[in-house]
Amino acid sequence: MRRVFKPFLILLALFFLFEAWLWEHLRPIVAWVVNLVAWDRLKARLAALIDRLPPFAVLIVFVIPFILLLPLKFLELYLIMHRQWVATILVLILAKLLGLGVTAFIFDVTRPKLLQMPWFRWCYELVLVWLAKAHALVDPIKARIKQQLRRWIWLAKPGRPSRFFRRIARIRRRAFAQPAE
Repeated sequence: MRRVFKPFLILLALFFLFEAWLWEHLRPIVAWVVNLVAWDRLKARLAALIDRLPPFAVLIVFVIPFILLLPLKFLELYLIMHRQWVATILVLILAKLLGLGVTAFIFDVTRPKLLQMPWFRWCYELVLVWLAKAHALVDPIKARIKQQLRRWIWLAKPGRPSRFFRRIARIRRRAFAQPAE
């Protein structure tokens, strides 16, 4: 049972790690975009408002990006119904990147207040444990892939393939050579 379940776990771990990677890499981009717009006073007000709010109200602020992205989800459904696959994929990617980036930015602002709620802290720590388990599951596979890629790159160097294949041919000739009588 465990053997059959492992590919699913690896796939799930890869998805989870990809989401975490996007989260980490989109956060600075969204912060850069927000800094481009002269919203310093608005950002200061938002930070002051979050400091005054109780933790459960900050949770509502954290959920706002999901509500704002709802029209994009309806647009995706509309495009799927009209079989416009390329447009659907583009809107899906845009919604995913925008949602993850904005959520990562808002989570950075609201994290101290959210972690004051015991159930949220428990969920946050659980996600961190899952992230560590996903790394433990996927990192050996990544190491093997990197090792294979290094071998292929070594073979692709000028002059390497011919020497490599000559060596294989020599071994093959020796293996299939007729014994001397």
